[in-house]
Amino acid sequence: MNFFRKNIKKMTAYVPGEQPQEPGYIKLNTNENPYTPSPRVLAALKEAASSSLRLYPDPMATQVRKKVAEVLGTRPERVLVGNGSDELLGIIARSFAGPGDKIVFPYPTYLLYKTLAEIQDAIPVEVDFPEDFSLPRGIVVKGAKITFLCNPNSPSGTMVWPEEVSQLARQIEGVLVIDEAYVDFADTNCLSLVEEHPNVLMLRTVSKSYSLAGLRLGFCIAQEPLIEGMLKVKDSYNVDRLSMAAGLAALDDQEHLRTNLAKVRETRAYLTESLREMGFFVYPSQANFVFLRCQDSRTAREIYEQLKSQRILIRHLNYRKLEDCLRISVGTPEEIERLLECLSEITCEARKGK
Repeated sequence: MNFFRKNIKKMTAYVPGEQPQEPGYIKLNTNENPYTPSPRVLAALKEAASSSLRLYPDPMATQVRKKVAEVLGTRPERVLVGNGSDELLGIIARSFAGPGDKIVFPYPTYLLYKTLAEIQDAIPVEVDFPEDFSLPRGIVVKGAKITFLCNPNSPSGTMVWPEEVSQLARQIEGVLVIDEAYVDFADTNCLSLVEEHPNVLMLRTVSKSYSLAGLRLGFCIAQEPLIEGMLKVKDSYNVDRLSMAAGLAALDDQEHLRTNLAKVRETRAYLTESLREMGFFVYPSQANFVFLRCQDSRTAREIYEQLKSQRILIRHLNYRKLEDCLRISVGTPEEIERLLECLSEITCEARKGK
């Protein structure tokens, strides 16, 4: 007997990036920040790891909402805190879409959007990006309840500028979810669109720019009616005490954030230039990773496997239309130098083989 709903039985689960179970890898495959969190975070965690853990956390994460509002220049009532932005994406899917409803997103993008649509027994509508990853013409779908836009996009690292996103918000019928997980590494953002459009929800996370992927904390910013409705859907105590303490400390140290962002951007520019000099096509990135095309799918697979044999992990994107693509997270300068040395050897050997 099978006890699952039909849509759950037939769907494929979302598969996160590879997490090695032994030390010694240069890990450039899951877009983690290569630099340590603020020292204030570690101090806050030590203080929070006390007898207070016997008590439930604040169900509204009040202090975090206030700090997010202070940092982003909005109101606490417009902030919803989640157990990572992935939980917030799930809350959004449950809040606005049900069986048979359309959930729209470009392709290729973050694959969790499709998974969430399938869990809801909604209709996932994939609209292919053009070659340059500009906003697809067919992204406005009649009757869509949710339109997801990862911006900067994953896996391409490219960005749709706020003026175009604003036009999209005016054209669609349902809510527009702007997933800004990587936006701190970008030149601009869409935060102002929350004020302009009652159907815009914007997501942020501490995983990437604040170096806290190991603690799950994210934020949704939207006008009050959307936040109030989503509060009905979230779990009672969805964020734990330690995550709230760490998030508060991280948000309170903006100087540490700015320092690390500058390092990542500088290394990103060096990595992009070096890869282009090797002959790869590299898309302009606004994130903490770069996205490149190889000669063919076989070349991409071989590069991935040979780097892995040397304990360097990158991401081979074996998706439709991306079989010849690789994604490389921005590591420390030392990690990137090691990557480039190995990659140079691999490409030289490949040329000799021909």
